[in-house]
Amino acid sequence: MHRFLAALLVLTSVLPHPVRATDRIKVGLSLADVDERWAHERDALTSLLQAEGFDVAVQVAGFDPNAQNGHIRALAAQGAKVIVVVPEDGTAAAKAVEEVAAAGVKVIAYDRLVDSPKLAAYVSFDNLEVGRSQARGVLAARGSGNFVLLGGSPTDNNARQFRAGQMQVLSPLIQSGKIKVVADRWVDYWDGPIARRVMEEIIRASGAGIDAVVASNDGTALGALEAMRSAGLVGKVPISGQDASEQGCNSIARGELTVTILKDTRKLVPLVATLAARLARGSGDLGLVPVKLADLTGAQGRTGMVPCKFLPVELVTRDNLKELVVDSGFQSYDAVYRDVPSPPAR
Repeated sequence: MHRFLAALLVLTSVLPHPVRATDRIKVGLSLADVDERWAHERDALTSLLQAEGFDVAVQVAGFDPNAQNGHIRALAAQGAKVIVVVPEDGTAAAKAVEEVAAAGVKVIAYDRLVDSPKLAAYVSFDNLEVGRSQARGVLAARGSGNFVLLGGSPTDNNARQFRAGQMQVLSPLIQSGKIKVVADRWVDYWDGPIARRVMEEIIRASGAGIDAVVASNDGTALGALEAMRSAGLVGKVPISGQDASEQGCNSIARGELTVTILKDTRKLVPLVATLAARLARGSGDLGLVPVKLADLTGAQGRTGMVPCKFLPVELVTRDNLKELVVDSGFQSYDAVYRDVPSPPAR
C-alpha cells in the first residue's frame, strides 16, 4: 500500500497548482464498497487530492444503491463541487447524479458507468477488451468442450461489457458446436462466497462435466475455485479472472487461476484526480471523447453522449506474471509468490 501511494504521489505533477488554504474546494468520493481494490484507490485518490489542496469527503454505501443515492445528495449538500462515483447500481445512481448535476455539481463515473448523459466524465478501462482477453486466455488452455460463464454483478454495467467482449470471442465457437455453454450465471455484488455457492450448484447440476470457466473477475474466480477444489477440478479446468489482485496473482503463481487481466489503476487514479481538479476549478481541456450512451450500455433506446476516457489492459498468465505484475511494481514479489514452491528469481 505504501508503494502504491508513493508511486501515485510522484504523479501529482500532472495536477494543476494547489489552491490557497483559504480557497479549499471540496471533492466528494462515493464508493459502492471497500474491498482490496477499492480501499487502495480510495486512499490513493484521497491522498492525491489532499496533496493538491482539496478537502475530500468519502462515503461508502455498503452495496446499498439507496444509501449511495443519499450519499451523493449529501455530498452535494455539503458543498462538493465534484463527486467521484463508483456506483453499486449504475442505473439506480442516475437519479441522484442527475439531481446534483442540475444543481451544478460535476460528477465523474469512476470505472463503473452511471447510466446518465449528465455525467461530466466517465473514466475506465477498455472493458470490451477485458472480456475478449478473458475468453482468449481460457481458450488458449481449452479450445472446446463444456464452458461455464460466470458474470459479475448484474447491476454493474462493466459486467455486461465484459460479457459482451467475451461473447465476441466465444460466439463463433458456440455456433460451430465446439463450445457448449452448460451454465450462464451472474454473481451479485461480485461476491466471492456467492460465487462459490453458485459454482457448487453448477457442479452438482452438470452431469456432462465442466471443461472451462470464464469468470469475470478475480473475486468471483477465487470463490468458484473453492467449489472446484472440493470437486477436484483445480488445476485441471482453466478459469479466468480480472484485476490482477494480490490473491488472484498468487493463485496464478500456484497454478490454480489461469489468467487475470491487469488494469493498471496506478494510471487511472491520477487521471481521475486530474479531471476532478480541473472540473472543480473550471479550467483546462479534459481530453475526453464523447461516446453514445446507447453504445456504452448496449441499450439502443438510450440517448445522449458521455465524455469518456478508456485505458488499455493486459492479459496476465503464469508465463508473464512476474514481468507484468511484479517487475512493474503493481504487486510485490513476496505477495505474488507466497507459498509457491520454486518461485522465479527476484
